[in-house]
Amino acid sequence: MGDVNDPLASFAALRTDEGRSLLDAVRDVEPSQELAVATRLRREHPADLVSAALAQARLRQRAVPKFGAADAARMYFTPNGVEQSTRTTVATYRARRFQDLGVRGVADLCCGIGGDAIALARAGISVLAVDRDPLTCAVARANAEALGLAELIEVREADVTDVDTSPYDAVFVDPARRGGRGRIFDPEAYSPPLSWAVEAARKAPRAALKIAPGIPHDAVPGETEAEWISDGGDVKEAVLWFGAGVPGSHRATLLPAGDTLASPLATMLPDPAVRPVGRYLYEPDGAVIRAHLVAEVAARVGGGLIDETIAYVTSDAAVATPYAAAYEITDQLPFNVKKLKALLRERGVGILTVKKRGSAVEPEELRRKVKPQGPGTATVFLTRVGGAPTMLVGHPTGGAAA
Repeated sequence: MGDVNDPLASFAALRTDEGRSLLDAVRDVEPSQELAVATRLRREHPADLVSAALAQARLRQRAVPKFGAADAARMYFTPNGVEQSTRTTVATYRARRFQDLGVRGVADLCCGIGGDAIALARAGISVLAVDRDPLTCAVARANAEALGLAELIEVREADVTDVDTSPYDAVFVDPARRGGRGRIFDPEAYSPPLSWAVEAARKAPRAALKIAPGIPHDAVPGETEAEWISDGGDVKEAVLWFGAGVPGSHRATLLPAGDTLASPLATMLPDPAVRPVGRYLYEPDGAVIRAHLVAEVAARVGGGLIDETIAYVTSDAAVATPYAAAYEITDQLPFNVKKLKALLRERGVGILTVKKRGSAVEPEELRRKVKPQGPGTATVFLTRVGGAPTMLVGHPTGGAAA
């Protein structure tokens, strides 16, 4: 197998006929079966190759939620690659935006294992995929080949700051936002720094710069459209678009449906007024909250805030909107565990969903204390109303607002 301490040699061995055969053999091995399977396979194959195949099989299983079972079974991964790569639904959406802009070629800087490059190539866009790590480049190249996209994806091992992007219609930059100590919150500590990425984007006719969703709004360049993207209700990323959308605007996009809410900063509505809790409570999607578009949701449902610091909207009307989950509120109580427990017992609630915003109480802690029992269901919100700790009890109206 070569030098076992050389990750490139180890990865190359996985791509031999013997390596591929082993990957097929361990594809569906459960963790509890690994030791027995490894012992059996090591009788006929090098021990290090068997270990590498089992490790790759585990990574493929971890990658299924992001890439889907079909692609994950054919692709190759590194631990960082699984952790940091873009979810396919998000990458596909972004590639479609590039496609709609008429982009034919993209320089994908900090490409990682190639998730975004794959989505771009599947949209018919040629890609220069750049990363400085030799193993990461080898994995990205293998993934392009495994998915039949090698003709559209050129993988180049280089420092992104040395790459000439002028031959390409657009630039996509995905700086590393994790270090040895975990997630990096300072944009200038990204690799490469946000300031460099912004200048690289400004040099291109079109560009998209992927950033952390929690980026301070005052760090967003004024000429960009800032887009926050959620998938299945979870905020996944923010993107700064150069040469696309409305400059100086904020956008919230909700996948998989693709509903999008946008507003230029100059016309964004002021914060809604605080009002008493009405019959309905609206929980805006996280992307809407990050984009500071809660006021737009409140205007759509004819509502206001329950507290000036809490992103829950309340209204007396049931209004359909994809941008917030709607609940009908049946009870409003000051925070009191005993009263809540008595109420739930009286209603026969055994299936309890606990949500919180503006409360230090953990949902599991509350659930243990109230010990819900019975066939009924309910949702309790631990929050503040007009500054006071409050519990709101209700149930979903039947969808993302109905």
